[in-house]
Amino acid sequence: MLKKLVSLYENSILFSKRPNQPSEQFYYFFSEAENEWIGIPKTDVSEKELRLLTALYSLESFQVPRTSTTEKAWYDFLFSHAPVPPTHTETFIRLIQFHINGNDVNQGEIESALKGFFTDNCLIIWENGSRGMVIEEKKQITLSEEELIAMSETLASDFYVKISFFVGKLHHLSDQLRAKFLLEKEYFSFAMTKLTNPAIFTFERVFPAYLAHHLPDELNKRGSQEIVAVFHDDPELFSTIKVFLENNLNASMTAKKLYIHRNTLQYRIDKFTEKTGIGLKDFYGAFTVFFACLLFENQQEG
Repeated sequence: MLKKLVSLYENSILFSKRPNQPSEQFYYFFSEAENEWIGIPKTDVSEKELRLLTALYSLESFQVPRTSTTEKAWYDFLFSHAPVPPTHTETFIRLIQFHINGNDVNQGEIESALKGFFTDNCLIIWENGSRGMVIEEKKQITLSEEELIAMSETLASDFYVKISFFVGKLHHLSDQLRAKFLLEKEYFSFAMTKLTNPAIFTFERVFPAYLAHHLPDELNKRGSQEIVAVFHDDPELFSTIKVFLENNLNASMTAKKLYIHRNTLQYRIDKFTEKTGIGLKDFYGAFTVFFACLLFENQQEG
């Protein structure tokens, strides 16, 4: 029964044992019949739903560690329309969102590990049991995208969880930051559900797929029909071309990722160009074909 609740509350967390890192932002319910716990964000539960859940399960109470005043101010600003947290004037902020896919996530251990990679002054705010963000000021930013990928791999190895990041843009700290964060949060949620999950997402990587997904049906049908038809006839050609474009037209890297010889890769690229008349080394050609790849993926999902 608790597993059905997870499908109803997408931000909920299922526990096989009593949570050892509870959050004050969650309600925790225990099912005696299943000997499992579930945590559901308080913001996702209406008063009527809370009464119903309490009638069905035991509402557990925890001694939750107090968050710092600064962390609470940031949480309230981002999620509860509170005022901008007090800070220095002309401050620029980068929000790096993260999502952890794993069972019984130990927030304390994950947080300690994250702070070991970032600067000591960064803030870590938890949205729920598996999702949160690292808040950095411009002067604190030290990690490159490659270093973030390495960090993700290290965390996956150490904690047996899969962690993905969305690296936000550098924004001026103002009332508008909340809206910009919520938009980046929407892009991240889209990427986690619709895209294959790399370690790192950015606006540049997500937005083309986001745009293709939300394209009106009429434009979707018109968009690159001939290219999409080629992909329908030859799905292997589609996967080859998409990986080639995603790897910046690097033949060696593409062949390595596809486990094929470079000659085989070149044969497939030539075959695609012959069928479509589009050269991939031209920017406009590559852009059009990549967008067609995204449209083809949407059609496959549909």
